[in-house]
Amino acid sequence: MLELLTSETPNGWKITIMLEELGVPYSVRPISLTNREQKEDWYVALNPNGRIPTLVDHDEGDFAVFESGAILVYLAEKYGRFLSTDVKDRSRTLQWVMWQMSGLGPMMGQATVFNRYFPEKLPAVIDRYVRESQRLFGVLDAHLADKDYIVGDYSIADIACYPWVRGHEWAQVDMDGFDNLKRWYDRVGERPAVQRGLLIPKPPTAEEMAEKTINQGKNILS
Repeated sequence: MLELLTSETPNGWKITIMLEELGVPYSVRPISLTNREQKEDWYVALNPNGRIPTLVDHDEGDFAVFESGAILVYLAEKYGRFLSTDVKDRSRTLQWVMWQMSGLGPMMGQATVFNRYFPEKLPAVIDRYVRESQRLFGVLDAHLADKDYIVGDYSIADIACYPWVRGHEWAQVDMDGFDNLKRWYDRVGERPAVQRGLLIPKPPTAEEMAEKTINQGKNILS
């Protein structure tokens, strides 16, 4: 049995989407970021970086995998889906997963932090991360000009990128003008497994989001 330790973030949703696409049995243990559960000793023993998500494969001797990109590759290889066996297409897919992990995710994450959670408004900092996020949107938009999906068929590249693009409104990163990106975004968002994955764990209420925003601001300064 697969056990996913996760929270309601884009990196967490990558894995719930993947698991729903695969249709394999798994259990979920929600991790409270507000309570900093991901920094507790028992969790860090599974994930040295103290972040979510973490996947534990109990059928493989409780093998733990951390880093969302690595989890996507592990699951794709374990079940033989969403990662081409063609050498070039496999490489292209992994290139875009790495691109998301090193660029799109961190830049959108920082835009979110400084727009939503940081207790001070720092216009120069916000502008830097918003502009870089939009530059990356442009990179993907240009790539998708003649493609339905990022690399050939639907793959872990699409799964990796989608939750971060989806967060553009929360991060206050304007997606206007990126028509190819929007077309791809709508196509991926129509998939039933994607819609199911975004509901795991249960989305927070408006009151919980307000509390989370306050606590995240406090955590940044602690």
